[in-house]
Amino acid sequence: MFPLKDLKRSLLVSLWFALLTFPLMVIQVDPIERVVNWRWHNMFFVAMGSFVISVVSKVFFAQKEQQLARKRDAGDEVSETLFQRVLHEPRALFLLSMASLVFALAFPFLFSTYQTNVMTTALMYVVLGLGLNIVVGLAGLLDLGYVAFYAVGAYSYALLNHHFGLGFWTVLPVGGLMAAFFGILLGFPVLRLRGDYLAIVTLGFGEIIRLILENWNDFSMGPSGIANIARPGLFGLDLNLNMAILYLYYLMIALLMITVFVVNRLQDSRLGRAWVALREDEIACQAMGIDKTRTKLVAFALGAFWAGIIGVVFAAKTTFVNPASFTFLESAIILSIVVLGGMGSIVGVIFAALILILLPEYLRFLSEYRMLVFGAILVLMMVFRPEGLISNRRRIYQFKKKG
Repeated sequence: MFPLKDLKRSLLVSLWFALLTFPLMVIQVDPIERVVNWRWHNMFFVAMGSFVISVVSKVFFAQKEQQLARKRDAGDEVSETLFQRVLHEPRALFLLSMASLVFALAFPFLFSTYQTNVMTTALMYVVLGLGLNIVVGLAGLLDLGYVAFYAVGAYSYALLNHHFGLGFWTVLPVGGLMAAFFGILLGFPVLRLRGDYLAIVTLGFGEIIRLILENWNDFSMGPSGIANIARPGLFGLDLNLNMAILYLYYLMIALLMITVFVVNRLQDSRLGRAWVALREDEIACQAMGIDKTRTKLVAFALGAFWAGIIGVVFAAKTTFVNPASFTFLESAIILSIVVLGGMGSIVGVIFAALILILLPEYLRFLSEYRMLVFGAILVLMMVFRPEGLISNRRRIYQFKKKG
């Protein structure tokens, strides 16, 4: 029997959603005829849909709690889902990785150039998410100004190419190192900060970088931005637009593989364990003899390095940069990728980036309801999977007596 109080709560949720979506779903202004069309049936559908979803979610969580309680009472271990077991099984994970790699390499030959360009953007956000995952997911340092390092990398290539004619491959490591340097500059003032205070300072840092780029006209060309940035070269060959898109796509595949390898090795290293200790309990981490200052600075520098690398790729891909491309919304999207994927989970971040970047693109057939449906899908994901799509499994050590 469904409890009456939960039924009332679901009813309130449905009314709240109906009121929240009222301006978009009910009111339709026709500027030509100068009339307002009232679509009351949409409000009814939203209310009924949210009511059903709320009831189903409450039943789902109630059954899940009962199952967990029975397993705890019986002394059984809480079982993982089939997908999680596959990801934690080395042989299965290897086969899944190989299948994904083969599909990724064949993608441009199976789909259009436009789809390849969209997938390149998605891969860029995968690498950005993995970079921020070092800072937020592993070290537990809430960074809301991550887009600043992205901007540093992009403007490093744009300015060096515009003024000195330096090519993509020359500036690629320079952009990463410049971003890492700014990461260390940000790390020093926030060494003593945690939680909300750290978030405010990093947010301010991101806005400072954007405002400098927007107002320092002699340095960054101001709001007009920098155009005609050179695309990556291939042994001196001149590539047309389609070939350049294909070249950048395979370049991003290579960068993604390098990033996954490096982040995975870092995660299992002594430094990675120090980051996790810092995330769990900063005081206990320091009491165990871990250098908190160095650990934080390395996390900021490495996370910023990957953002700078992708910033250079972004400038080469678009051949144009301006401050409007590096707003707080970009930081929010990258942070959403980390949270949605699961804090510290490499595979989770990859899946979350593909979902967040590709889903709005493939929902275009819904017209003006596209972003509404996209937001609803994200809400449902976080309701049913609050720990992320693929939560990172904690190491557990058990000591058993013999005999």
